[in-house]
Amino acid sequence: MRTLALVDGEHYQSVVRAAITQVPDVVGAALLGGGEKLPPGGQLDLGVPVVSGQSPELAVEEGLRRFQPDLVVDLSDQPVTDGRTRLRLVARVLAAGVPYQGADFRFDPPPRPHVATKPSIAVIGTGKRTGKTAVAAHLARVLKGGGRTPVIVAMGRGGPAEPEIVDPAAFDLTPKGLLTFADGGRHAASDHIEDALTADVVTIGTRRCGGGMAGAPAFDGFTAGVAAANARPEPLLILEGSGQAVPPVHADVTACVVPATADRELAIGHLGAYRLLLSDLIVITMAEGNGGAAALGRAIRELAPGARAVQTVLRPFPLEPISGRRVVYATTAPVTAMSRMADHLHQEHGAMVVATSPHLGNREQLQRDLDAAPKADTLLVELKGAAVDVAVRAALERGIDVVFCDNRVVPTSGNEAELDELAIWLGGLAEERFRR
Repeated sequence: MRTLALVDGEHYQSVVRAAITQVPDVVGAALLGGGEKLPPGGQLDLGVPVVSGQSPELAVEEGLRRFQPDLVVDLSDQPVTDGRTRLRLVARVLAAGVPYQGADFRFDPPPRPHVATKPSIAVIGTGKRTGKTAVAAHLARVLKGGGRTPVIVAMGRGGPAEPEIVDPAAFDLTPKGLLTFADGGRHAASDHIEDALTADVVTIGTRRCGGGMAGAPAFDGFTAGVAAANARPEPLLILEGSGQAVPPVHADVTACVVPATADRELAIGHLGAYRLLLSDLIVITMAEGNGGAAALGRAIRELAPGARAVQTVLRPFPLEPISGRRVVYATTAPVTAMSRMADHLHQEHGAMVVATSPHLGNREQLQRDLDAAPKADTLLVELKGAAVDVAVRAALERGIDVVFCDNRVVPTSGNEAELDELAIWLGGLAEERFRR
């Protein structure tokens, strides 16, 4: 056991040295800051080598690099490490795969065993409805188009009890077929079904319950889902997280989805930083050209300079033509995006949007919105939340056509190939790391 001690200059050297003797196997210390009680010259004699940095995080980075510890023990305190700073340090240490222990707490890296027998890409997010499914589906379409067809393994709060394989070539993904599925007591808008519909690749659904501060599910069936994917012929896996929960298996590369509307303190600070530090690609979604997206991008680059990043927006993409139709559009997009989405459907797809509802996540309000909507030819609906058991049911009962709608990820740079190039790069990086 190799232990790295975290110390500060607000304790007398003799006190810190005595404390270190009580910690087994200390091979080095990282001075996080503070200088009130440092000896003349600022050099600490603690009986072990000491490193420092321009910030507590950089000091910890140097300690991890130099001493390669199996455990980090925190002997620091306020004012050098307040609660926010300490959790950022925890995030950095956990991302390195090392446990972090303090006076009255301990964080262990969530176990992520090597289960996949082929290259794998994890798609994770900073929370619910960030655009993970849209990003996973985009990666799948691009990789499939390049001859590396993936299978997507997803987990959800409403997922199946046992891993469920959905092959778009055999599974009935029509509105009537999914309504029949829902009437059988199943969640017909689970992420793996949406993935199969929008990406046109085989998907495997699993379930999970709960989520820890570092993304570990409290309960899940994901490992069994990956085992089922291993037995299939597809050469690549996409492992899709759920909410803040991270797939509980090893992934060769990771893409993290962060909405520009996220609370920056939660997305980048505290243990939110952990997900970003795990990532090779960071996709900022809902970046509608405001200064907040740019500021978020700068903060992410500062936190994780080794990761590539791209700013994007989400745009509705009907899976069937809707030109000339009077459309009711049901989505999970925020109320503030409704007019923009309706304009896009009119300008790019020729539809007349007569009513919208952002309430797929609220069954009662969704039903009220549909009841109040004017006469329409078509219900355009994302496959999320109550899309099937409420919206599709209502439309079919009224004799209204149903068209499912995808969310497409579009780079704000105006270079539509940018995200495709990143997807190809990510797939190649996964294969390279898998071969090591």
